[in-house]
Amino acid sequence: MVLLTNLLTLLAHGLTLVTAAPSSSPPPDTSPNLESRATLPGRWESLGGVLTSQPSVVSWGANRLDVFAKGTDSACWHRWWDGTRWGGWESLGGVLSSSPVPVSWGRNRIDLFAQGTDSALWHRWWDGSRWGGWESLGGIIQSTPSAVSWGANRLDVFALGTDSAVYHRWWDGRRWGGWESLGGKVKDAPAAVSWGPNRIDLFAVGTDHALYHKWWDGTRWGGWESLGGVLESNPAAVSWGRNRIDIFAIGTDHALWHKWWDGSRWGGWESLGGTLESAPVVVSDRPGRLDVYAVGTDSAVWHRGWDGTRWNGWESTKGLTPALPAAASWGPGRVDLFVTGTNYALWHNW
Repeated sequence: MVLLTNLLTLLAHGLTLVTAAPSSSPPPDTSPNLESRATLPGRWESLGGVLTSQPSVVSWGANRLDVFAKGTDSACWHRWWDGTRWGGWESLGGVLSSSPVPVSWGRNRIDLFAQGTDSALWHRWWDGSRWGGWESLGGIIQSTPSAVSWGANRLDVFALGTDSAVYHRWWDGRRWGGWESLGGKVKDAPAAVSWGPNRIDLFAVGTDHALYHKWWDGTRWGGWESLGGVLESNPAAVSWGRNRIDIFAIGTDHALWHKWWDGSRWGGWESLGGTLESAPVVVSDRPGRLDVYAVGTDSAVWHRGWDGTRWNGWESTKGLTPALPAAASWGPGRVDLFVTGTNYALWHNW
């Protein structure tokens, strides 16, 4: 896996890396066909900063992006796009040991979660006017949290416990429920996705390298089921419509593997190839469209897209990073991609 700690060690011993700069090639095609391409190779801009984690990003409305990462002071740092320009970096404080994880359940609302240096889950929120202070939600967690919302004023947060089980806390609109164990024996952070009100699908890689699945149907949690596979990375899951889920992970062969739920059954595992060194990230900007990104052995971010009929071939975005990328969409035909560059600044492609 691509690890920031490994890169820091190499730099301390004199390794020099070059961050990918914006391409000097002609301006990109602006024809309607551009909509079929999520991001353009070489089109990178630096948003500055000095970051020590992968970035995370969320959108709560058209032409709005909020990006977060951990700084050298272990605080959470934030930049935002308001539709016209990028705001400057602001510190949201905190003493974090994981990347911050944002989620939005409505317009002008952001809830932010992270593992603290005390191994507890910490929470901060934007209510449309101001940021609330950090609050501890307790627990002793061993992973970056995963957060999802299936409706207004509803939040569900998951993380790995010290016993390798998945733990869950939820906000019901009035109060936080207590920590509950959902069991399981998993390797690292789970991935959560919702395709409709009162529905959650939870995925994690077990200690046997298979993918495991558990779901909330509005009344109760189903048991863990094995979906097979021989996986090396954490999973990434997305839903582009009711009763539809697509899930991706890197196999022990370093290829990207894909499995999907079509509303009736699980499709078999398919290999999408590649030689990858990071977990994937996936985003959907409209029904039937998927864009998947992961870091290759050359430290570049690689992309494959599903256009509703077929998979496009692998293409390099030509951006270099020692950490996982982050991607979000705020509308059809629009995907924004972010990485922490080899110079520790935030870089952006769209």
